[in-house]
Amino acid sequence: MPDRGIAILGYGSLIWDLDSLAPHVEGAWRMAAGPALPMEFSRISKKRRMGLVVCLDPEHGAPCPTHAIRSARQDIAEAAQDLARREHAPLSRIGSVCMKTGRRNGRLPEITARISQWCRQAGWAGAVWADLDPNFHTVTGADFTLPRALAYLQQLDGASLEEAVRYIALAPAATDTPLRRALAGTSWWRAACAARGLPVGGR
Repeated sequence: MPDRGIAILGYGSLIWDLDSLAPHVEGAWRMAAGPALPMEFSRISKKRRMGLVVCLDPEHGAPCPTHAIRSARQDIAEAAQDLARREHAPLSRIGSVCMKTGRRNGRLPEITARISQWCRQAGWAGAVWADLDPNFHTVTGADFTLPRALAYLQQLDGASLEEAVRYIALAPAATDTPLRRALAGTSWWRAACAARGLPVGGR
């Protein structure tokens, strides 16, 4: 199988907002071409004005397809640095696997193993991905549950609420997590999306 280069895996806002990563990728997103990984909107993000964002969360999440785009870099470290800049994250929170060296970096061994297997099967030389951790408990002092996450979103206002609704609404439809399904069943969420001209279940 030919070497496809280094894949950048995405599953949240990266799909519709490459931002600083745009000059460092080639071609278009290969939607749903990446491995299925456990995801949930269980991270509170300062970058997103304290809204909930999606992250890899085996405890609370559900398997959802990831999407792949080719990095313009030939070096896995450079590809990781590009993604770290876009995510405003330390390199320690960017996962990576390199098929040539066998080196794996990531906070979840089962995730890095799954991505390594996918690279081998799909012919990629390696992959990088955002490996930010769920922090709902750290920020709020309460364990993440669907009712608490909904209550958290409903108490947001102003720019924080605008960004929270926009982020979740614009995430890929394939990012079909338990919270997203719960939100779609509430009149509050449907009204919030309708008022902003946003899709209820993703784009």
